[in-house]
Amino acid sequence: MDFNDKDIRKISLLILILVLAVLVFILVKPILLSILGGLILAYTFFPLYKVVLNKIKAKNTAASIISVFVILLIIIPLYFLAPLMINQVFEVFQYAKTVNSQNFIKGLFPSAPESFIVQLTVTADNIISKISSGVLNYLINFLLEIPTILFNLIIVAFVFFFALRDGDKLSEFFSALSPLEKSQEKKLVQQFKDITNSVVYGQIMIGLVQGIIAGLGFFIFGIPNALILTLLAVVLSIIPLIGPFILWGPAVIFLFLKGNTVATTTYLIYNVFIVSTIDNILRIYLLTKKTKLSQAIVLIGMIGGLFIFGVLGLIIGPLLLAYFLTFLEAYKDKNFSSLFKSD
Repeated sequence: MDFNDKDIRKISLLILILVLAVLVFILVKPILLSILGGLILAYTFFPLYKVVLNKIKAKNTAASIISVFVILLIIIPLYFLAPLMINQVFEVFQYAKTVNSQNFIKGLFPSAPESFIVQLTVTADNIISKISSGVLNYLINFLLEIPTILFNLIIVAFVFFFALRDGDKLSEFFSALSPLEKSQEKKLVQQFKDITNSVVYGQIMIGLVQGIIAGLGFFIFGIPNALILTLLAVVLSIIPLIGPFILWGPAVIFLFLKGNTVATTTYLIYNVFIVSTIDNILRIYLLTKKTKLSQAIVLIGMIGGLFIFGVLGLIIGPLLLAYFLTFLEAYKDKNFSSLFKSD
């Protein structure tokens, strides 16, 4: 194949772009998750930004108002809840050290041989000790890394502000770079929006609301360590096919064993008819029915994302997996070469 000057210039430019892309990736790699977090947060609050912008007609002011609102939305609960959370973690740690595993196991297996009881007690004590130490070490490491966390939060805030303010320009920029035909590009963009809405609003936001409502039940009905259980309920509500039942189910048994029949019945009704149904009600209002993302895809994406990206992987993981499957679907439906713009 013969190359003319134009082809050589194109190849040289492509190589230069690839080299710069690699260098840029190396440059932003330490703060990549913070950048992605800011972009996801901006996507989440972009509809609210549009409402404010329609009233104010000034992008900088509208973006500033939403930024301050989100910062207060994060800082105010943390200011009040963080000390309580730390205290409850230490209370659980102290309680775990006083638990008599042997008596508990004897109660579960009253007729078991003594050697079995002893072996199971040693195993249970080791598990409790490792979990308690792991949680305590994680808390200590978290406190030591507060300066780094604050630095990353500042980056998230900057990305969030500029992504809100310049969202339309960014969309036009990437659309101009896209090699796809306009019709196919429009279809893929809509699919990406549906997928992103399904993950961000369908899993994350709805899970957050469901977890908080489950947490209110812990506080109202006097379940011990309600704050820790609330945080766990939020995480379990976000993860597909699990939900907060794992927590409120044993809590019902706890209230029943205390002998309070009225509280037990009321708490059970609260969870069955409010906590367990609120997610379905919210999905009707927040999500369109155009795209139903498979729960299996979301679950696999969340688990893989959690291992690779940490907590933020609960969002990034399923998005990456769903986007990849969307491109595969486009390839299956139409020859991939025909998707691209002709010269």
